[in-house]
Amino acid sequence: MDATHPNYGLGRSLEEQYEDVNFINPLPRAVIRPTDFMLLDGEWRFAIDPDDRGLHDGWHLGYEYTDNAHWPGSIEQHLAQAKGQQTKSWSDTVVAWYEREFPTPRPANMDSGSPHSMLQLTFGACGYETRVWLNGIPLKTVEGEEVHYGEYTSFSFELRQEILRPVNRLTVRIADTMDADIPRGKQESHVYKRGGIWYQTYTGAVRSIWLETVERNRLRSRVGVVSIVEDKMVRFNLTTRIHDPGQYVIRLKVYDQNGHSTQPLAQDTYPIKLEAGQKNQRLVLEIPDAQNWSPEAPNLYRLVAQLIDRDGYVAEIETHFGIRKIEARGCCVYLNNKSVYLDGILYQPGTATYEEIEKHMYAMKKLGCNLVRIHIAGIDPRIYNLADRMGMMLWVEVPSPHRSSERSRQAHKEELMRMLALIGTHPSVVIWSLYNEDWGAQDIATNPETRKYIVDIYHYMQIAQPQFLVVDNDGWHHISYEGRLKSDLLTAHLYTPELGRWKEMLNQLVAGQNEGVAAFPLVVGDPFFYRRHIPLIVSEWGGFGFSDYGGPKDNSARAADITDFKREMRQRSIAGDVYTQATDIEDEVNGLIDGKTGQLKVPENLLRWRDRKE
Repeated sequence: MDATHPNYGLGRSLEEQYEDVNFINPLPRAVIRPTDFMLLDGEWRFAIDPDDRGLHDGWHLGYEYTDNAHWPGSIEQHLAQAKGQQTKSWSDTVVAWYEREFPTPRPANMDSGSPHSMLQLTFGACGYETRVWLNGIPLKTVEGEEVHYGEYTSFSFELRQEILRPVNRLTVRIADTMDADIPRGKQESHVYKRGGIWYQTYTGAVRSIWLETVERNRLRSRVGVVSIVEDKMVRFNLTTRIHDPGQYVIRLKVYDQNGHSTQPLAQDTYPIKLEAGQKNQRLVLEIPDAQNWSPEAPNLYRLVAQLIDRDGYVAEIETHFGIRKIEARGCCVYLNNKSVYLDGILYQPGTATYEEIEKHMYAMKKLGCNLVRIHIAGIDPRIYNLADRMGMMLWVEVPSPHRSSERSRQAHKEELMRMLALIGTHPSVVIWSLYNEDWGAQDIATNPETRKYIVDIYHYMQIAQPQFLVVDNDGWHHISYEGRLKSDLLTAHLYTPELGRWKEMLNQLVAGQNEGVAAFPLVVGDPFFYRRHIPLIVSEWGGFGFSDYGGPKDNSARAADITDFKREMRQRSIAGDVYTQATDIEDEVNGLIDGKTGQLKVPENLLRWRDRKE
C-alpha cells in the first residue's frame, strides 16, 4: 500500500499476530486476512439532498460540496455540524451524499496485472439504503446488489481493474426514513416516537470503510462454527468466492490460540470442484484433546483456512473459535453438558465508542455477570471478539421493525441472515431473540401469518444454526403450536419495585400461570402446559432508577433491593435472569455502570448468584 497514506495499515504475519494473545483485529470483523488494507476513514465531503435531486441531477458525476464530515459518524452528527448546531433531527426522510478521493494502492504482494489479486472495498456498516459509485461508475456488491439495504452489518464491492485510476473518486449516497417496516431496534419511527425507551435515530456512515487486497478465488470473511463437544469435532461452514471455475483444495489447520507451537493440533484437506460465484460448504475436523470454551475457561483455537488452486496458489483467511455446546434441557440451561445459571444484564451501547464498550464489558464481568443481553441493536462487531476472549456469553437480538406486515417480516428475515453470516464464528454468542415484546409483531396473538413466519424461522434456526438457543418473542406472547413451544426458553419481563408483588409474580411464573404474570399472556396459539420441562428466564427485571419502573434511585438502596430480588429468584426453579440495565441511555437513567468511565455504581459481584445456595 501507499505508505504515505494517513490510514495506511498492513496485515500482520502469523508469527507477529500470535506473539500477543490479546492482538485485536484492526478491522471490525472476526476474520483476518494476511494481506494489505487501507482505511478510508477521515474527512469526506458532505451534502444533504433535501429534495432528493442528486440521482436525477447526477451528483455522482460531479457536484460541488460545501460541507465536510468525518467518516465514521452519523448523519445526525453531520447535520448538526454542517448547520453549526449541537443537535439536529430529521422527521421523515433524509438523503446524504459523501465523497472523497483515494490513490490506487500498490500492495507489496500484488504486482501490476497480477492474475491472482484484486481490490475490495468494504463498508463496516452503512445505511439504511446505500448506493456507491467509483469514478462516476455505479458499483454492485459482491452479492450483486445495485442498492444495499440494511445498516447493521458489513458489505463489500470488488473493484475491477479497468475502472481504477491513479486517483479515484468515491461517491456514496445514503438514504433513510422513519419507515416502521424496516429493522430499527429502538430508534424512533412513524410508530414509536422519541422519548422514554425510544431513542433518537443514529444512521448513515456509522462504521469504518476500508480497501483491502483479496484474491480472485478466495474464502470469504465469514465462518460458521458448530461444535460437537462429545466427539471433539467442529463443523466449519465456509463460503467460497470464485471467478475462475475449476478444481480446488480446501486445507484446514487448527492451532492452539494461547500456545506458541507452529505445529497444528489438527489439519485436513478437502478436494472440491467449484463453479463461478459463491458456494457454502461445511467441513468437519476432529480436534483431539480439545478444551471447551466457557466463561470460566475461555479456551480459544486458531483456524487457518486455505483455498488452493490447481497451480498451488494459496488464498488464506484466519479466525479464532471456541468449542462449546449450549442446550435448554428440562428446567435448566446447560453449557458443555453442565447446568449453568445465567446471571445476566441488559446492555444498550447506543452511541458508545468501542473503547467505552470495552470498559462496560469488563465492568459487567466485575458485577458478576456471565451473560450480556445486547438489546435490539446493531453493534461494533469487535464486541464479539472481546466477549470470546474474556469469557462472556452473549444474547443477541435482531433489530426489530416497528410494524407487523409482510414487508416488515421480509426485512426482518434479511437482517437476520446478514447477522448470522457474520456472527456464526463466535463461541460467546449463545442465544438469539427473533423479536422483543411484540415489536414488529404486534398482531402475534391474532394473526396466523405472523406466527407462521416466526415458527418457520425458529425451525430454520434449529436445523441450520444448532449452536444457538432461540427465543421467538422475548418477554411474553411466546408461540405454542400443537402444544410445543416454538422457543427454547420461556422468558418473562417482570417489572415491579415491590418485593411482595415480586414474590407473587415469581410464584405465578414457576407454577405455570399464563396470564396475570407479565404485561400480556406468556403464551399464544395452541394451549401450552408448563411442567418444568423448559427453562424459565426472567429476561428483564428491576430497572430501578428509571421513572417508569420505580424503585430506589440511591445506589446503596438499589444494591439492597437487587440483592433481595435476586435471592427470591434463586430460591425458585428459575434458570437465569437479566437485570435492566448496564448503563444509562437517553431517558433510561437506571444503569449500574458509569457510561464514560466504566466504574461501578454498586458493589462488585452484586449480580453473581450462580454460586450461592440461598
